[in-house]
Amino acid sequence: METELDRLIYDWNRDGRAARADYRAVELDDETLRDGLQGPSVRNPPLEVKKRLLQLMDQLGIDSADIGLPGASPQARASIVALAKETTKLKHLRPNCAIRTHPDDVRAAIEASTEAGVAIEACTFIGSSPIRRFAEDWKIDAMLQSVETSVATLVKAGLPVMFVTEDTTRADPETLVKLYETAIAAGAKRICVSDTCGHATPEGVRNVLTFIRDEVVRGRDVRMDFHGHNDRGLGTINALTATALADRVHGCALGIGERVGNSSMDQLLVNLWLWGLIDRDLRPLVEYTALVSEHCGMPVPPNYPALGSDAFRTGTGVHAAAVIKALRRNDRALADRVYSAVPASVLGREQRIEVGPMSGESNVVFWLESRGIEATRGRIDRILAAAKDADQLLTEDELRRLAR
Repeated sequence: METELDRLIYDWNRDGRAARADYRAVELDDETLRDGLQGPSVRNPPLEVKKRLLQLMDQLGIDSADIGLPGASPQARASIVALAKETTKLKHLRPNCAIRTHPDDVRAAIEASTEAGVAIEACTFIGSSPIRRFAEDWKIDAMLQSVETSVATLVKAGLPVMFVTEDTTRADPETLVKLYETAIAAGAKRICVSDTCGHATPEGVRNVLTFIRDEVVRGRDVRMDFHGHNDRGLGTINALTATALADRVHGCALGIGERVGNSSMDQLLVNLWLWGLIDRDLRPLVEYTALVSEHCGMPVPPNYPALGSDAFRTGTGVHAAAVIKALRRNDRALADRVYSAVPASVLGREQRIEVGPMSGESNVVFWLESRGIEATRGRIDRILAAAKDADQLLTEDELRRLAR
């Protein structure tokens, strides 16, 4: 529903002559606790933190979460069992796990599911691109046999199966059709297109998903996922592009994961909200990303979209003046949007006015008044002079000392 504030913004994202991207509200799968933890600089968080992350994912309306690789180790399997049990306490979120098309992994997935008493979705994967097959010296007939056996065994055990082709966006069409058709014939109800190396552009995402939809799914009762990486810096836009065609899109908190990481789940959620495609409380994103940052050892860059410390913070005179005028009207919605594409209040945050070398007098006056300090001429001039001589924003302590 359009508000009065919306009418003050001409939105070239929606208006104009170019065709609008056909983004949709789709299911979301969170890979933070599996693919995310494969990042080379990422720490494995404690079990209790993982459980809290599952709770936050559930609050955010995320549909499913990859809770590990059961074939990796006995410790990994024990964690999967505990996390799968935790999902039984949640309203919405359901668990899945990643497994190779290998008998040991298949057995580990079945045993973990049995021990947890939960039918954990098995996401069984195999490399598909010519370059991967060449490096591994894999033959297509052996690959197809491995896929058929693993999927059939999992289905027979009563587990829902998603079959994943790794490196889909660099794989030839003929091989993809053979692999997917084999998995579907063996009982897989989901298939996943993976941009494992972060190779795809938005055009590539549309091309491969359209091909799989038309040549493999063909109206059958089979769901299609998209899993993206961020090697070219296209993780978020590729995930958004995928919503037009896929049934479920994957992402990780803060985009953590292999190499430079995965599509960012938090950025995906924010953009879906801004498009009006989802209507849910996004305030849990603050704790969700903070937990991952702290316990995975991944500092959030100050300029990180929406959740970085600088996202709603300005010391620039022109920008601050506009925000201050809105705040003086007691119009938080206006303050949120006059110099920001993302409303801070959606995340439970607020606009912050700082004082530094790019500031004007209005910054100083607002800073003083918001702290109950009289904005005398002497204070204003003293603070502004110090700010102009500084090489960065003044700290709270520095400002209070100058105010005294």
